[in-house]
Amino acid sequence: MSIVIPHAELEGFRREFPILQTRTYLNSCSLGALSNRSMGYLGEYQALWNTMGASAWYELWMGRIGNVLDQVATLWHARRSEVALSPSVSAAVAAVASAVDYSKRNKVVVADLDFPTLVYQWLARNDVEVVRVPSDDGVGVDPARWAEYVDERTAIVATSHVFYGTGYVQDLAPIRDAARAAGALFLVDGYQAAGQIDVNPREIGADVYVAGPLKWLLGGPGLAFLWVAEEVIPTLRPTVTSWFGAANQFAFRADELEYRDDAGRFSLGTPAIPTVYTALGGLEIFAQAGPPRIYERVKALTEDLVGRLSDGGFELKAAREPARRSGIILVRHADAPGAVQRLALRNIVVDHRAGYVRVSPHFYNTVAENEAFVAALREV
Repeated sequence: MSIVIPHAELEGFRREFPILQTRTYLNSCSLGALSNRSMGYLGEYQALWNTMGASAWYELWMGRIGNVLDQVATLWHARRSEVALSPSVSAAVAAVASAVDYSKRNKVVVADLDFPTLVYQWLARNDVEVVRVPSDDGVGVDPARWAEYVDERTAIVATSHVFYGTGYVQDLAPIRDAARAAGALFLVDGYQAAGQIDVNPREIGADVYVAGPLKWLLGGPGLAFLWVAEEVIPTLRPTVTSWFGAANQFAFRADELEYRDDAGRFSLGTPAIPTVYTALGGLEIFAQAGPPRIYERVKALTEDLVGRLSDGGFELKAAREPARRSGIILVRHADAPGAVQRLALRNIVVDHRAGYVRVSPHFYNTVAENEAFVAALREV
C-alpha cells in the first residue's frame, strides 16, 4: 500500500523541535513536542519576572493572554468574544455545568467511549442522572442512536469530537440535531481533535467547545481553551466563577458580581502564565505551518501507518472508514506497556492504553519514522 505524503516542506519545521533530533516521537496524542519558539517565550517570561516583577502583569503578561486568545479565535474560525482560557478542560466544563439549571431537566447524556472528564463532572452530583450512549463495536458510536437517549429531560448532551481510546472522529451533526430537538445544551470535548483536524465550533453546531494546547497544539499542560457561542453566553450564569470572570475585574468589587459579557465570564482565576507563553509558541508555529496543510499531512501519515500495520498482520482498533479515522492508532499487543518500554530503549516514543500500543503521528513526522516504528514493533 503506497500513500503519498503531502507537504514535504513541513519537514523543515523538524529543526524547531529538539526531541525530534534524538527520538522518533510518535506520541503527540499524549503530549505535543516542545519547540524552540516555546522555550524562547518561556525564557522571555522568566526574564520579565526577574526584571519587572508584578508590573509585568499589567504591561505585558495580560497582552500575551490576549495574543493566545486571538490565535485560538483565528484557528477555530470564531469571534474573539467567544473564546476564553481555563486551567483545564475539567475546570472549563465545571464552569459551564454550574450555569445549568437541573431542577426541571436533570439528565446528562454522554457516550460510553468519552473521556472520564465528561462523566465525572456529573457523577459527582446527586441531582443529575448520567445516561451513556453505548458503542456497538467498541470503536465508535452510531450517531443515529443519540436520539434514542436524548429527551425533554435532557439538560446537556456532552461528547467527544474524537474518542481518545480509538481515534474515532464522530459525525456530530445528528448529535447536534438530537440536542437541539430536545432543547438541550450541546457541549463538545475537542481535546483530541484540535490541532489534527479542522475545528469550527459554530459550523458543527456546538453551543460549547473545549480543547487545549497540551497535545496537537504543541503548548504543554496547565491551560485549556473554551469556546461558547455568542448567543449562548448571556443565557449562562456560572456559579463556579472567579475574579477573571467579572466585568472590570481590576475594580476589585467584592460587594457584587457583574459578569463579563463575553466568554471570559467562564474564566477561572489567574491563568498559568508559563503555559500561556509556551502555548503561544505552539500556536504561532501552527499558524506559520498552515492548518490545512497540517491536517492533510496528519491524515496521510495516519493512513500510511494503518496500511503498514495492517499489511504487517497487526490487529488495529480503528474505524473501518478512513473518514472516521484520526491520527490516533491503537495496535493490539499482548504486553503493551512492555512493548512501549522496549521501544523507548530504541528511542521510539509511543504510549499504551488498555492492551493496545497507541501511536499518534503529527505533521513533523515522516514516512521513515512510520516505517521504523512498524519494524521495531514487529521485533519487540
